[in-house]
Amino acid sequence: MEDKKIIYPAPLKPGDKIAIVSPAGNIKSDLVYEAADVLRREGYQVEIMPHALGKWGHYSGTPDERYSDLAAAFRDPEVRAILCSRGGYGVVHIMERLNELPIEDDPKWVIGFSDISALHALMTKKGIASIHASMAAQIKKGPEDPDNADLLGILRGERPVHLFAGHEYDRPGIATGTLRGGNLAVLAELINTPYDILEPDTILFLEDVSEPIYKIERIFYQMRMSGLLGKIKGMVVGQFTDYKPDGNYDKMETMIRDMTAGYDFPMAFNVPIGHVDHNVPVIESGTVTLKVSPSGVNSLIFHR
Repeated sequence: MEDKKIIYPAPLKPGDKIAIVSPAGNIKSDLVYEAADVLRREGYQVEIMPHALGKWGHYSGTPDERYSDLAAAFRDPEVRAILCSRGGYGVVHIMERLNELPIEDDPKWVIGFSDISALHALMTKKGIASIHASMAAQIKKGPEDPDNADLLGILRGERPVHLFAGHEYDRPGIATGTLRGGNLAVLAELINTPYDILEPDTILFLEDVSEPIYKIERIFYQMRMSGLLGKIKGMVVGQFTDYKPDGNYDKMETMIRDMTAGYDFPMAFNVPIGHVDHNVPVIESGTVTLKVSPSGVNSLIFHR
């Protein structure tokens, strides 16, 4: 998919409505209320959808309830952005039904990360840019938080420039292309489905949490044997957190370095994207330039 075909939802204006949904796991209500208060102080209307604070086992609601909230938010012409309250497994339950909606007729910004990577994959296949970014627990920190400030800027139509420190495993170079990626375990489950966004000619960004090193290695073997790693333009290695060393590797990054040895695309390691407090917002399906410098300062520059 060429970037010229990607639709960027319109910038938000004061008074526009943001819907808060919980398409996967359940969440503590105070986190949602505090995030909603932050967004209201920024001048937006906020609607907490009917089942966003619900509980059905590990989920916020039944698949029907979660679908109902998202479908209503997509259909409401007053809603200009949809904020996912949290991740947690569950988006895949409702993707096929969401795919039947004419989402592209009224594009809205979708915001979230982790399991929300599945929803970003759906938006990508619909040809709509979305925002891989913090959710309720982080947004409640307010606009003074730099990552929240960048997210609010994207919603207003700005394009961020992220600068970050280099890493010993970096592979220097410059690449411009379409940024796609997210939570690697989620994206791997979508391979060979209509929502597979692990495609050639992209700049691929990856993160994950609580996955053993060997499971991530297995996915890298799949990407290598399928030929994908030989066709991407660049790779952004985000945060891989809450895992244990194994008998072969102490660090996830060392395994990823070894699995990508022999390729010549630029690679940036230890990028602040993922399940960490400093989680920079990036535009999924946006055009970006990745600069990996031997000087130790790297950048992601988003284009208009």
